[in-house]
Amino acid sequence: MIVRAILVSLVAAGAVLGLAAPAPAAGRAASGDVVVFSTEAQPLDVYRDPVGCQQLPTVAHVLTNQTDRPVKVYGNPFCLGPSVVVQPGYGTHVPGGAGSFSA
Repeated sequence: MIVRAILVSLVAAGAVLGLAAPAPAAGRAASGDVVVFSTEAQPLDVYRDPVGCQQLPTVAHVLTNQTDRPVKVYGNPFCLGPSVVVQPGYGTHVPGGAGSFSA
């Protein structure tokens, strides 16, 4: 009986906290640029106000997040599976070949 009361209390508390959390900005484009460096022989790839999944160039080397939102970097072209989160104002090395990012 006590365990049931505790579970009910936890569920109720979780529901209250869930209602108090701000709604995610799903579908809203990040404001700013994601800049990708590939090689010294190529110009930078600039993704302005990116939204959704973006495939990285095949020879991508470094990604910098100059947007107002975190960006997730994936090791595949589909934005699936494990990711590295890059906060605004930071950068990361990216997987070569077939990586992607989502904003």
